[in-house]
Amino acid sequence: MKLVRALDRYRIELQRFVDHFRAASRLGHESSINARADHHRSMSNTFQGEMEGISEQALEALAQAGRRAAAEPGLDEALRAVAEAIGEVAGADAVAVRVVDAEGALPVRSVVCRSEALAAELAGSSFPATDLPAEQSGTLPPAVQRAARRARAADVVLLPVKIDGRPLGSLELMRTATAFGPGERAAAQVAASHLGLVLRAFGAGNGAGRSAIGPEGVLALAGDALGAQLDGPRGAEDVVRVAARASGAEAASLWEPGEEGSLVLVASTGTAEALSAAPPPAGTVSLEHEPLRLEASGDGLARTTATLTLGQPPVGVLQLVFAPGNSPSQRDLERLGTFAVRAAQAIRAGERARTTSLELERSRALLVVVGQAIAELSLAHTIETAVTRVSELLQADRVAIYLSDGNRLQPEAGSGAGAEQAVAERLLELAFGPLRAQGMLHVTDARADLQLAPVRDAVVEAQIDSVLAVPLVAREELVGLLTVYLPRGRELESNETALLSALASQLAVAAQNAQLHERTERLATERKDALAAERTSAKRLRALYEISRSFAQSLSLDATLEAVTGAAVELLVADAAVIRMQDERGDQLVARASHVADPRLEEPLRPLLERDQAIDKLPGRRLFRMGRPLVLDSAAARRLGASYELLVPFLEQGATAVVVPIATSAELLATLTVVSLDPSRRLGDEQIETALFVAGQAALAISNARLTQERKDFVDTMQLSLLPRGLPEVEGLDVGAVYESSARVEVGGDVYDFLTLPDGQLAVVLGDASGHGIAATADMALAKFAFRSLVRLYPDPADLLAQANEVAIGELAGGNFVTMVCVTIDPVTGTVRAARAGHPPIRVLQPGGGTIDSLAPGGLALGVEAGQRYETEETTLEPGAALCLYTDGLVEARRDGDQYGEERLLRALAEGRDLSAQALAEHVVEDARAFAGEPGDDYAVVVIRRT
Repeated sequence: MKLVRALDRYRIELQRFVDHFRAASRLGHESSINARADHHRSMSNTFQGEMEGISEQALEALAQAGRRAAAEPGLDEALRAVAEAIGEVAGADAVAVRVVDAEGALPVRSVVCRSEALAAELAGSSFPATDLPAEQSGTLPPAVQRAARRARAADVVLLPVKIDGRPLGSLELMRTATAFGPGERAAAQVAASHLGLVLRAFGAGNGAGRSAIGPEGVLALAGDALGAQLDGPRGAEDVVRVAARASGAEAASLWEPGEEGSLVLVASTGTAEALSAAPPPAGTVSLEHEPLRLEASGDGLARTTATLTLGQPPVGVLQLVFAPGNSPSQRDLERLGTFAVRAAQAIRAGERARTTSLELERSRALLVVVGQAIAELSLAHTIETAVTRVSELLQADRVAIYLSDGNRLQPEAGSGAGAEQAVAERLLELAFGPLRAQGMLHVTDARADLQLAPVRDAVVEAQIDSVLAVPLVAREELVGLLTVYLPRGRELESNETALLSALASQLAVAAQNAQLHERTERLATERKDALAAERTSAKRLRALYEISRSFAQSLSLDATLEAVTGAAVELLVADAAVIRMQDERGDQLVARASHVADPRLEEPLRPLLERDQAIDKLPGRRLFRMGRPLVLDSAAARRLGASYELLVPFLEQGATAVVVPIATSAELLATLTVVSLDPSRRLGDEQIETALFVAGQAALAISNARLTQERKDFVDTMQLSLLPRGLPEVEGLDVGAVYESSARVEVGGDVYDFLTLPDGQLAVVLGDASGHGIAATADMALAKFAFRSLVRLYPDPADLLAQANEVAIGELAGGNFVTMVCVTIDPVTGTVRAARAGHPPIRVLQPGGGTIDSLAPGGLALGVEAGQRYETEETTLEPGAALCLYTDGLVEARRDGDQYGEERLLRALAEGRDLSAQALAEHVVEDARAFAGEPGDDYAVVVIRRT
C-alpha cells in the first residue's frame, strides 16, 4: 500500500510539473512550484529563457503526455507516452529512451521510430553510462553515431536524464531532413525532465529507490492537484481516483445533490464488493452540519467507511471505503477533512469550467454561423441560420423574424399568420415606446399582460403563452424584429439574455447588409439588362447608320448591299451573310454582296456564298411574300440544292442558317442568308427577329438605291448626250478629253465642246453649270447651244462670252450660273486666244520639260450680271506644248477634308507632260481618283497639244 501511495505521489508531482510549464508559457514567465519540491525549481531554471521558443500546441502535447504517463500502470507504458509525444512535437524520425541498468549501461528501454530496421538497430544498442555527455552539445557515444549514420540523420539530439547529479537514462532524437530548431530542442529538454520524473516515480535507474512519503504529504499533494483542476473534463472521475489512491482507500464514490435533497451517484472506483459495503449516504440536508462521518460497513468484514461532505452548501458527498484493519486514525480524518475542502473546490471549479465551456462553445457556434451568414450576404441564409440557432439556444419551437418595410413589418421567417404579425407589431410598438430602455421585451404571460390587451384576441388566436421580442437595430435604423415564443413562465438566464442580445445585433447588421447587397445585386442586374438592351439598340442604330451612310455617301446599290451584309453579321454575331438578287431574266438569285466575319473563312465559304440559287426551287417564296423567314435544317437545305446544299455538312454538325426576305409590299427585292457555324451561337428567335429588322431596313435602302440608280442613269444619259460623240481631228493638234461623272445624283453638270472655225482655227469651250440634277443638265444644254450658235458670229473668245452672258441672263433660272472658258487655237501658227467667265485658269505646259504657265483672263460667270465685258489673253503654243482645261470639281475633290488642289494637279501634269493629249487627260483624272476615290462632283479635263 505504501508503494502505491508513493507512486501516486510522484505521479501527482509529475502532473504539477507539467502544468507549471504550461502555465509559464501562457503567462510569459516562470512560476515557482511548491516549496516542498525544491527539485522542481531546479529543473525549472534549466529552461530559463527557452520557453518562449515552444509553441502553445507543443506545450499542450507535452502536458498531455505527462498526464498520460502519470496515469500509466507500468514504466514502459509511461516511457512510451513521453517518447511518442516528443517525437510528434519535434518532428523526429526516431526517438529512443535509455534507462541505466544494474551494470551501469544504457540499453534502449523504449523506441518510437518510422523505420523498423532502425528501430531494431537502436533496440539492440547500448553504451556505458560513463559515455553519456554531460551537456547536450557533447560528443555522441559510438553506438549512437552508428545508428545516426545508418539512419542518415541530418541532426541528433542526445539529452542526459539525471536526478541529483546521477544519470538515470537518456533521450535521443534523430531527424533525416533538417536540423532541429531551438524550440524543438527546448521541447526535448522538457520531455527529458518528464522522463526523469517518470523514472523517479517508478524507482528505476541506477538504484534510485522510491522516496517514502507519508499520508499527510500524499493527501496534501492530491488536494493541491484537485484544487488546480488537473483534468477538468473528467472532474468527478479525478476526485474519486485521486482520493482513493491518496488515502489508501479500497474504494471511493462521489455523490452530487439531486432533486429535493437527494443524492445521485456520479463517479466511483474500486471493486464492486468494497463499493457495496458502503452504507447509502443520507440527503445533503442531514450532512450540512456533519462534515465527516466514520462508520463501520455492514458487510461483516470489518471494513470502515468515511463519508465527507464537500463544501458548504454541499456540492457533493465523498465516500471512502477502507479495507479491514486499515481504518483511518483521527489524524488521518483531519487530513481527509482538508482534502475534502480542496475536492469541493475542484468540483465547483469543474462545474464552472463546464458551464463556461458550454457557453463559450455555444457562443462560438452562433457567432461563427452568423459570421458565415454575413460573409455570404444572403438574406435568406442569414435568417434561416438565425432561426435555427435561436431555437437551439432557447429550446424554442417557434421563432419568427420580421423585417421592416416602411411603416409595417413583413414576415421573413415563421408562420407569418396575421395574428402573430399583429402581436409582433404591438411588441415593436412597446419596445420603442414605454419599454424602450429595456431593449429586449420579455412577456412571461402573454394572455394576462396588460400591455398586450389591445391584441388579446390575436394572442389567443396565435396560441401565444410567453413571448420574447428583440428589436433588430443597425446603425440607428430599425431593421426588424426577432420574436421567440416560449412556454408560460419560462425565465431567461443572464447568459441567454446577453447572448441573444449579441446575436440580435449581429443579425440586424447581417440582415441590413444582406438587404443592401441584394438591392445592389438587383440594381446591378437591372443595370446590366439595361446596358444589354442599350447595346442591342446601339448595334441596331449603328447598323442603320452604316446602311444609311453607305447609301448617302455613295448612292451606290453595291455599297448599300455590302453595308447590309456587314450589319447582319455584326448584329447577329454570325459567321457569314450573303444577299442574293434576281438576275435580269428573273429566274435566278445571284449573289450581289457577302460578308465573312473571319477572313480565314472567306476562301472555304466562297462556293457557299457565290453559288446562284434557282427561284423556282425556293419553297419559301410564299413565306417570303408574307415577310416570314425560312429556317434551314439539313433536310431542307438538301432539298433546296445549289448553294444551300453546301450547308448540309455544317448543319449536321450543329450550325444554323436562316434565309430572310428583303421585300417591299409589292415585290421580293432580295434574300439575306445568314450562317452561324458555331453550335454555341445558334440563330434563335431573337437573332431571327434582328435579321428581319435588318432586312426591313435593307429593303428600304435597296429600293431607294435602285430608284436613285435609275435616276442617275437617266441624268448620266442626258449629260453624255450633250457631250461630243468624238474628238476633233485637226492637223497639227492632238486633242484629248475625259468626263468623270459623280456617283451622286444631285450635283451640277459639266460640258465641253469643239468646233472648227471657217479659218481653220479650233474653238474649244469647257463649262460647269451650277444647280442640281436635271436642272443643271438643262443649263448645260443651254451653254452648248449658245456656244455652237454664237461661235461662228463671234470667233473672238471675249466677244463670245459677252454674248453668251446676255443669253444666260435671260434663260437661266434665278440664282443659277455657268462658269466657262473659251479658247481658239491656230494649228498653223500656234496662236492661242483665251477668255474666262469665272472658270479655273488654263494651264500651259511648255515643251522640253519647261515650266507650266497659266492663262487667267478676268471675267464674271455667265448669268450673274448683264453687260459684262471679258478679257482676252493671247499666247503662242510651241510645238510639243499643251493646254489643259479643267472644271473646279477636279481640284476640289476631297479626302478627309483635304482637297486635291492645284499643287497636286501641277505635279500630275509635270509627271505626264510627255504623254499624248488623251493619255495626259486620263493620267490627271486617275491621279485625282487615286487621291479622293469616287468623285463627289462631276469634273472634266480637256488637253490640246500642238504636234
